Amino acid sequence: MSTKDWLEKDYYKVLGVSSDAKPEEIKKAYRKLARENHPDANPGNAEAEQRFKQVSEANDVLADTAKRKEYDDARRLFGGGGFRFPRGGQSGGPSVDDLFRNASGDGGIGDLFGGLFNNANRSRTTTTRGPRRGSDVEGEVTIDFNDSIDGVTVGMQMVSDAACAGCRGTGAKAGTVPRVCPTCEGSGMQTSTSGGVFAVTEPCRDCRGRGMVVDDPCPVCHGSGRGKSTKSMQVRIPAGVTDGQRIRLKGRGGAGENGGAAGDLYVVVHVRQHPIFGRLGDNLTLTAPVTFPEAALGAEIEVPTLGAAPVRLKIPAGTPNGRTFRVRGRGSTKRDGSRGDLLVTVEVVVPDQLDDAARQALETYANALGPSNPRAQLLAEAAGTGR
Repeated sequence: MSTKDWLEKDYYKVLGVSSDAKPEEIKKAYRKLARENHPDANPGNAEAEQRFKQVSEANDVLADTAKRKEYDDARRLFGGGGFRFPRGGQSGGPSVDDLFRNASGDGGIGDLFGGLFNNANRSRTTTTRGPRRGSDVEGEVTIDFNDSIDGVTVGMQMVSDAACAGCRGTGAKAGTVPRVCPTCEGSGMQTSTSGGVFAVTEPCRDCRGRGMVVDDPCPVCHGSGRGKSTKSMQVRIPAGVTDGQRIRLKGRGGAGENGGAAGDLYVVVHVRQHPIFGRLGDNLTLTAPVTFPEAALGAEIEVPTLGAAPVRLKIPAGTPNGRTFRVRGRGSTKRDGSRGDLLVTVEVVVPDQLDDAARQALETYANALGPSNPRAQLLAEAAGTGR
């Protein structure tokens, strides 16, 4: 690939970010694309592998502050938004390749963009393959409403991507051992200069980043070195958890490689409904039925609490239907260990049957109350709007 071809690449477009993207945006975009197109996640997919190389190449330049500055300077010098050069043979002047062929000369363009375009003159280096973090694992549990308020420890069966039991993670058949990859010399990475312009580091194509080559694969894992592992564990669900909440347990996921840290376990909690109590943030809710005389004359009623003795609640005279009262400290457990409140909403119960004495008493009450229409204001306002 020629120098001109390299300069015409738009690395910002490859990563899907703007030219003024911040380093953390570039890092986030690279990680997402690298994860989606990694050869391990797309075995045999040549298109994904090529895409992974392009993403790695773009990140190699844009993630390095000095390289990015030189790259941006070059874009401004030769035309932004992807370089544009005249076709070969026009104007009879030197080509772009001519400009960079002797880039190492003093005072030339090689001095201006030395860090970016002189990588071809650097000796090939290898890096030791570092630890690899284990995969994250997600599971689900269903708990009772009471347990969501006070917290509970539950047992879980976790299936994770652990070392293969047949080869103990080597990927080689029993009795054989893998050999160091001759291409990357065990580093798992290889550096290519691609036409003498950019030095691009990417996972070795021969060992796929493992640093080792397996000649006789393990029949259990087919040379991957990984296998499914099922283990039981006790997981603590904190007090105050809500339905659908996702809890992260650090280091309880898949095992790492080469001394890498274990992944995380994410537990999605489902909470069963309670027959009488509800939930509103850190508060519990309860609907308590009251009689018309209790609401009209006032009363002191007894209401239940979750996991504790009932409490006495004073209902003042003239309490309307649907009014909510607060009982302090009888709600859900908060993060700081304190508790929310119990919100009690009264509901006036209308009897569906009346005996003669009750009916006569209500008629006497209605006569004593006199003519009254509680809907008069409602009708007046409706008439005023012309409806």
